[in-house]
Amino acid sequence: MSAQGRTTGSPAHLIRPGTPTDIDGAAATLGAAFADYPFTRHTVAADAHVARVTGLQRLFLEHIGLPHGRVWVSDDLAAVAVWTTPASGEIDFGELGPRLSDLAGDRAAAAAAAEEALAPHRPTGPAWFLATVGVAPDRQGEGLGRAVLAPGLRAAAAEGHPAYLETSLEANVGFYEGLGFEVTAKVPLPEGPLTWTMRKAPA
Repeated sequence: MSAQGRTTGSPAHLIRPGTPTDIDGAAATLGAAFADYPFTRHTVAADAHVARVTGLQRLFLEHIGLPHGRVWVSDDLAAVAVWTTPASGEIDFGELGPRLSDLAGDRAAAAAAAEEALAPHRPTGPAWFLATVGVAPDRQGEGLGRAVLAPGLRAAAAEGHPAYLETSLEANVGFYEGLGFEVTAKVPLPEGPLTWTMRKAPA
């Protein structure tokens, strides 16, 4: 099927475009998936950390991914992938700024410094940007990550655009290399974790 419609990685991996009714469940999945992720541990306050991370993911799904980008989920919401695309255009984060800062809490300055450090390494031309992807912790290792990423990677290739992502977990680098990504930079965040920027050329 097309990237717009349902696709299957296997009979157990039914992947479909996300909808507004998926926001709460998808945000919960992403919040759990990123609970101990080095980047979010560095950029989001420790108190009520999972609730804060879940709130950030919900904001992104509701205000960025669904209205301006592309979102794919597994039918049971155990896997979620959110992209911005060349069609997303310039996204105004102004209205979300105070809410994002509140959720980051006492790590807001660290979050801003991390964004500043990564900005020079991000694509300057049209690209599909993998904003976030996560699999529920109790469902990892089943191939859901690869399955939920497949529609976005196909769509980027069909448009002739590269795909881009950032990861602060070294174990993820090999996984993404297996999908055709290459490391473009290793960025030490200020007083934070090393972050890899990666790019997949259009096929």
